[in-house]
Amino acid sequence: MQTQLSSKGQIVLPKAIRDLHRWEPGTTFTVEDKKDGVLLRPTTTFAHTRIEDVVGCLDYHGPVKTIEEMNAAVMEEAKRHVR
Repeated sequence: MQTQLSSKGQIVLPKAIRDLHRWEPGTTFTVEDKKDGVLLRPTTTFAHTRIEDVVGCLDYHGPVKTIEEMNAAVMEEAKRHVR
């Protein structure tokens, strides 16, 4: 499959590729420069949220943890997975 760069810097992705990945018009992509070309990845967008909208969404009923306590717990768990 080939495509061509337009005078506006646009590239048309072949329909078979768009259909395979279910990419609709308006899909946004990140463009990563690679040694032998570029890599396109569709971006995943999330609706804008406020902290007030998500606080308490996890089912946690223990005491509030400090950043230091959370970091220590993460490090302890990471150590369990290192062989």
